[in-house]
Amino acid sequence: MFVDEVEVFLKAGDGGNGCRSFRREKFIPKGGPDGGDGGKGGDIILECSPHINDLRDYRYKPHARAENGQPGRGSDCYGRHGANYILKMPPGTVVLNVYTQRIVTEVLSIGQRTVLLKGGKGGWGNIHFKSSTNRAPIQATPGKPGEEGRFKLVLKTIADLGLIGFPNAGKSSLIGQLTKAQPKVASYPFTTLHPSVGVLTEEGGRHLCLADIPGLIEGASQGKGLGYRFLRHIERCQGLLFIIDMAGVDARKPWLDYKKLCQELNNYGEHLVKKPRFVIANKMDLPEAIENLNVFRSKIQDIPVLPISCYSGSGLKELRTYLFTHAVLH
Repeated sequence: MFVDEVEVFLKAGDGGNGCRSFRREKFIPKGGPDGGDGGKGGDIILECSPHINDLRDYRYKPHARAENGQPGRGSDCYGRHGANYILKMPPGTVVLNVYTQRIVTEVLSIGQRTVLLKGGKGGWGNIHFKSSTNRAPIQATPGKPGEEGRFKLVLKTIADLGLIGFPNAGKSSLIGQLTKAQPKVASYPFTTLHPSVGVLTEEGGRHLCLADIPGLIEGASQGKGLGYRFLRHIERCQGLLFIIDMAGVDARKPWLDYKKLCQELNNYGEHLVKKPRFVIANKMDLPEAIENLNVFRSKIQDIPVLPISCYSGSGLKELRTYLFTHAVLH
């Protein structure tokens, strides 16, 4: 099960208490204070990992707490610092404060580490309070509590190009043909229930990261179906590939499908419409596709249209070449 949104409660470790102690040795009267400081509490750290694909780990374990610092001891012994708690996150994770709904941080690049919550400082032992006028201090301070908070983790897929279209347009088939990704492919709508990512590579070492976004429906921007949960995965894609069923299966009108998709993107956020875009005309092996393609090009003239057939494989080689020529970003 793919999980792209979860709420968690996190707490950094508390600092250890300072120690109140006095040196006691034979033949050494009035040895003076020797209470050590408490250790610092562990931090809550977010780490971006390439081996994590979603947030399912935190759905079943929504509470995490770093280790507390150890208290100080006598004989000038300082308490041990608490261990940090590291939460591994997939790239593209946004962390929001549940109460304010403001973005706290974002996990974007592989290897990135961010301290989300700081552990409490350890308390001072009584060795710090010795002075010329206070030779036997009994003061020692308690450790500070670690920071805590309730956060919402939201995953937004990071990719160079996002494949978008209505259900059964052929997005999963296309990404399966172009990359080593193995999304589920079937002849019924909404086969894809979560984004899948594949990498399109070229001999020269260049590559494009493609994201198969689950099929949208009309009204997705108003929350119909899984609207917002699908659309938000498009936000981080640098370009968009519109997959259009050019054969018009189920009495669809390809040019109207394209306009409806554009409208849904515009309703969700105008910044999506401004992204570079390409149209892939799929199912060109069916007889109605050629006539529909001519009508489509006459109505929509400002966007490149690339005819292919995932079923027969025609046009896929030309599509690869075109993407690396016009859309390569690495």
